[in-house]
Amino acid sequence: MSTGMIIALIVIVAVVAVVAAALIQRNRTAHGGPGLRRRFGPEYERTLARHDGDAKAAEHELAERVKRHGSLEIRPLDPVERERYETRWTAAQERFVDSPREALAEADRLLGELAGARGFPDGGRYDEQVDALSVHHAHHVHGYRRVHRAAHDPAADGAGSPAGTEEMREAMVEARALFEELVAPSRRDTGRHGHGTKADHGTERTRDRSAHARTGGRHHLPWGFTRRHAKGS
Repeated sequence: MSTGMIIALIVIVAVVAVVAAALIQRNRTAHGGPGLRRRFGPEYERTLARHDGDAKAAEHELAERVKRHGSLEIRPLDPVERERYETRWTAAQERFVDSPREALAEADRLLGELAGARGFPDGGRYDEQVDALSVHHAHHVHGYRRVHRAAHDPAADGAGSPAGTEEMREAMVEARALFEELVAPSRRDTGRHGHGTKADHGTERTRDRSAHARTGGRHHLPWGFTRRHAKGS
């Protein structure tokens, strides 16, 4: 083999090695390390804690979730469906005053049904549904976990005690953030139907005023089940 051919082979091998290294680095950025931490936010920290600080194990789990659910097609809600879900959520909030645990159970059912309607795995596959939601709504999925846990394990939150009621209230507030993300029109829906965000907020304000008028203020929730509180919980 001539010297020129040997040099050419060395160059080819070097180029292949550089390309392979670049591909590996790009894959790590997209599916691991800083990329996963940015994508999952608080969900990354929860998964890391569950794996006792083992970053490799936590990132493997999260990368698997992205692989399974990252390309999930989100289905739109028609206006009638959206109104029905919003009415049910408002009723659950009002019910919390007199029957907090029943209100949590309804919120749990409602989130499972709503997620299924949007194209996520149905509520009968809770663990898989939460994994899929964590890929697309990582910053708010934990509220659903809290509501589900409280609804299915009455002892978990100190049933009947003031502390237990406060835990349930906080779970309901945190879960509302996920509800609002799931029920809101996507950008694609907004473009297709020609409804802007301002109009949506106007409709919501009208609905809230109507609900207050129906109850005469008797069921006002003093802790404020509001978007502001949900984000701050």
